[in-house]
Amino acid sequence: MINKHYKKIISILSVLVVVCSATIFQMYFEIDNLKNPDKASAQELEQILSKIGKIMELPENETPTMATVTDPEKLRNQAFFAKSSVGDKVILYQNNKKAILYNPNSNKIIEVTTIENSADSVTNN
Repeated sequence: MINKHYKKIISILSVLVVVCSATIFQMYFEIDNLKNPDKASAQELEQILSKIGKIMELPENETPTMATVTDPEKLRNQAFFAKSSVGDKVILYQNNKKAILYNPNSNKIIEVTTIENSADSVTNN
């Protein structure tokens, strides 16, 4: 009888230890990303470029900058952002004068355009 209770207690404690360890492990990495946002951003950019690079040729002589669309309604008057949605990524190659609008959820390139003089003025190809 006592043996069964010990087994149940040990099983419950084991599950709690695993759950707590997983939670602590996840929190550690989230805190690390908060402390080093550039590291997290660089990793995200690298992952996204890897995905885009599988479906389109990317300039190799430049490291692009990346921005995230947070309010597509404010951008609707620009043709480049007409089909954008929250969370889409804008990849800018300023030296190569190229901008890419990418949806990471669907893994689709939504739009590609050339950049004129600044990131603010784009013209569709």
